[in-house]
Amino acid sequence: MAEQPLVLGFETSCDETGIGLVRGHTLLSDALATSSPAHERFGGVVPEIASRAHLEAMVPTVHRALADAGVTLGDVDAVAVTSGPGLTGALLVGVAAAKAYALALGVPLYGVNHLAAHVAVDELEHGRLAEPSIAMLVSGGHSSILLVPDLSQDVQELGRTIDDAAGEAFDKVARVLDLPFPGGPPIDREALAGDPRAIAFPRGLTGPRDPAYDVSFSGLKTAVARWVEAQQRDGVQVSVPDVAASFQEAVVDVLTAKAVRACRDHGVDHLVIGGGVAANSRLRAVAQERCDAAGVVLRVPSRRLCTDNGAMVAALGSRLVTAGVAPSDPDLGADSSLPIDVVSR
Repeated sequence: MAEQPLVLGFETSCDETGIGLVRGHTLLSDALATSSPAHERFGGVVPEIASRAHLEAMVPTVHRALADAGVTLGDVDAVAVTSGPGLTGALLVGVAAAKAYALALGVPLYGVNHLAAHVAVDELEHGRLAEPSIAMLVSGGHSSILLVPDLSQDVQELGRTIDDAAGEAFDKVARVLDLPFPGGPPIDREALAGDPRAIAFPRGLTGPRDPAYDVSFSGLKTAVARWVEAQQRDGVQVSVPDVAASFQEAVVDVLTAKAVRACRDHGVDHLVIGGGVAANSRLRAVAQERCDAAGVVLRVPSRRLCTDNGAMVAALGSRLVTAGVAPSDPDLGADSSLPIDVVSR
């Protein structure tokens, strides 16, 4: 295998069919097909629809990624695939496809953790990750704060959401405000015209006796819904920008404070933020302000690499190959609840 292997990555944990090609830390292509429009009228991802969409999109998306990279399947040195966590049916489509390609090509297969891949993707833009680092992952299904001594084999969970993930809360609040699904981008846009101090929404799990790094957004979501209902019941016109900005500020305040606290408590001076919510403009701005004040180096991938994609899976696969990690067994399966401390299987 070449010193810098060419890794083909498969991502199908939710509603995005992502195929990426990475050589070392260089991204060659990142092809994506989404079934998001098919889920919009349901206000959330429908697992069966997502699985069927992956089946239809898989081969064309692989061909597009190869064409964009200017390589052939014969050039591929290893295959990586998200084997968990995620939607079981969606994961199975990706795992089955990746196993088929690896077997046909005679190359090693690496089943990787979706969350660790969100950390690894930052290396495609900012180079090798400082180790140890603190990573904060915020998406529709996950909100986690991690200690990363070694991305190829040692990722430790410090805190996580105890109920709704940040992205899930964005989706639910967007529904309350009659904004499109997924809720992150429209709330971010509306908030630009709003006052983040207009409404004092609660900050969950921020008391002195609360867990230092766990987060909770279910109560915040409920508080927003009740506030909007009360205004409507009293015949008061609701300012969508003000609600969006105040809600967003509450989420961002909690996340960034806990992430920087984790850096301080563990003596770590690098923070990487990943996941779909990392594309949020306010989260990026506040994180930068707080990291600068704390003397912490902040690393956040470009917005296109924050959401689910094949590049992140290929990036982690490349890291595993170069670190000499053993490939997965041929009977690799999907694990919808794969714990974060299992980087590869």
